[in-house]
Amino acid sequence: MLGEIMVKITAEKLVYILGEEMARHSMQLVLDNWVAPYVDISGWEYYSLSVADRANSDDKVLKDAISAGQKIKAIFKEPTITPTAEQMVEFGFAGKKLGSPNGKMRQAWNGFAISRDPIFVPGLEDQFGYKGTVICDRHAVGGEYQALYANNVSKGKIKTIHVDEAGKETVLNDQPVDNGDNAVVTYINDYNNLPQLAAHFFQRCIDNDCKPYVVTKKTVFKWQEPFYDIIAKVFEKDWRGKLEAAKLVEKGAKLPHLLSDDAAMRSIRWKDGKFGMVAHNYDGDWLTDEQAQMFGSPGLIASVMTGVADNGDAIKMFEAAHGTMADLWAQHKSGKETSVNPIGMVHGLAGAMVHAAKLAGREAEMKKFTTAMMNSLYETYAEGKGSRDFCGPNGLSTDALIKYVGDKIKAKL
Repeated sequence: MLGEIMVKITAEKLVYILGEEMARHSMQLVLDNWVAPYVDISGWEYYSLSVADRANSDDKVLKDAISAGQKIKAIFKEPTITPTAEQMVEFGFAGKKLGSPNGKMRQAWNGFAISRDPIFVPGLEDQFGYKGTVICDRHAVGGEYQALYANNVSKGKIKTIHVDEAGKETVLNDQPVDNGDNAVVTYINDYNNLPQLAAHFFQRCIDNDCKPYVVTKKTVFKWQEPFYDIIAKVFEKDWRGKLEAAKLVEKGAKLPHLLSDDAAMRSIRWKDGKFGMVAHNYDGDWLTDEQAQMFGSPGLIASVMTGVADNGDAIKMFEAAHGTMADLWAQHKSGKETSVNPIGMVHGLAGAMVHAAKLAGREAEMKKFTTAMMNSLYETYAEGKGSRDFCGPNGLSTDALIKYVGDKIKAKL
């Protein structure tokens, strides 16, 4: 960049997953006004995971996105919809079923962690729920998200049978069904990648000066005991000395554990922050939703999935922790003014762009742009000109916010 001449930065390849509703609309405004004028993004690969595109392609588009992510290893994902049966009717695809795209991507990319942390915006400190850093890592696979189920199961009995590789059958469970209207759910928690999750979590605790806690409900759900036990073994073998030296665990003490309901209460009470939690997939989901409310907005939580490609390289998918903003989309479609908070989504986009550049050895160059973009956005909120969820009725509309931040980015670059 010399004088008034702007030379576009060439972005490295990344997989850009298009979402739905107001998230899709507002991110297109961001791309057109904040990114494209300064960065050549023609090399990005785009895949739409809208309900219509998934249904019309029999989910081929999801398979294509997964294949691309395995090769490119840097992914940004806009919020998408996992539709109910009623929503499938509304979208015109009655009878078709679409599962969670996130679950399938995480499994295909050997995902072991979803890191969700509050985003601290300079100048908004008095509105934060925590004074210090808070981190949370979810186990990225298994649990309810990959569950098989049957509804309207009649009176009788349920058997769970395991068949090993040699064909030998073992009955794991045999129980009566006493009444005539039941739901039966089975799912697998694959604990093979827990050592990777544990190492990822402990390193992040050291990097962020956060005391580590493992969160389960293992007193009641006995099948959750190995989650703690495996992580504790990794702690004893590789991390006790490092965490003791950092004064994040007491010398000789057991790895701290919290029951999930206790963790929920402490997440509200521990306003000084400086704690980290690692939990099962769904527990980590609702815990971080609760932590988002401590910050007043789901738009201030980052979300990064970390997985492993077949060649051993890290795969990272960056996204916002919130959904498609259906209520604002309804307002937009009816011609009403909206005020979208884009921080979580843009934070994820910046992270994906930097990760893609890092893989190519060009991280510093891309960081100059992403820092200018994020600082422009943060300054806008600090001035009280952000979206109305944070700045009240004097906050800017979606279009006005896009222009205001865009002018700041232009001035910086």
